[in-house]
Amino acid sequence: MRAATGSARVWRVLDRDIPIARPVIAGILNVTPDSFSDGGCFADPRTAVARAWEIAEEGAAILDIGAESTRPGADPVPADVEWARLEPVLAALGDLPIPVSVDTAKLAVAERALDAGAAAINDVTALRQDPGLAALAARTGAGLVLMHMRGTPGTMQRNTGYRDVVAEVRAALVAARDAALEAGCAPDQVALDPGLGFGKSVEGNLELLARLDEIASIGAPMWIGPSRKSFLGALLDVGPRDLVTASVAAGLTAARRGADVLRVHDVRPTHEALTVEASINAREPVERPHARAAGRHG
Repeated sequence: MRAATGSARVWRVLDRDIPIARPVIAGILNVTPDSFSDGGCFADPRTAVARAWEIAEEGAAILDIGAESTRPGADPVPADVEWARLEPVLAALGDLPIPVSVDTAKLAVAERALDAGAAAINDVTALRQDPGLAALAARTGAGLVLMHMRGTPGTMQRNTGYRDVVAEVRAALVAARDAALEAGCAPDQVALDPGLGFGKSVEGNLELLARLDEIASIGAPMWIGPSRKSFLGALLDVGPRDLVTASVAAGLTAARRGADVLRVHDVRPTHEALTVEASINAREPVERPHARAAGRHG
């Protein structure tokens, strides 16, 4: 059964409410040369725009576009380089039927992205790099995703030990959420993400998934991104492009435990799996005749 996620039944982005009574998908579009799974595949703006439309057609409710790799060991890029990658893609997405979230921790990039039509900011540093993102979201009404990460992408995997990974991640996310609310954001505007793969060991990632209901109990809309992550590859001894089935399985597990938004590369199979599960769950359980008979004679 899907865990309760408090009173949040929508995630508000600008003037649009995204229903999250059932889990929805944020389709990943990396316009980078060096992302861990698809670096370089969509660096050309025309290819990126075509993929954005595919993501919408395959069933995503949100497009999450990033122009700076946050893979383990990645080096930061200057804001002007990040914006140069984003600008031509955003300029061509005015008719896209789903809202666009921009994966950035830089205030200057976020401001330009919102001016260019983006509806949300996905901050993998949870305001640690630039607390001004919260004030920007409050002023504009943009959605704000705050993700847990230790250190930076370049350093995060050097320290993956926790006494209690779930309790520590939960406490950090509550603090980040509270900072955003203090800056003027509305509760249904701020989503949280436990940051699978960002400063966590294989066991830490699995623990977060197993106890995700404890994170969901915060009550904020919750994102999660297990898609093609290396902890899944470590379990199966395969590379990221061979992790479609594993990613879908992890996503369904997360949805059952309270995740509202699944951030994924492989939109179509994830959407199909969610659709089938929702169709099954919509039916009332029916007691089977042989079960009644067993109860009378057992």
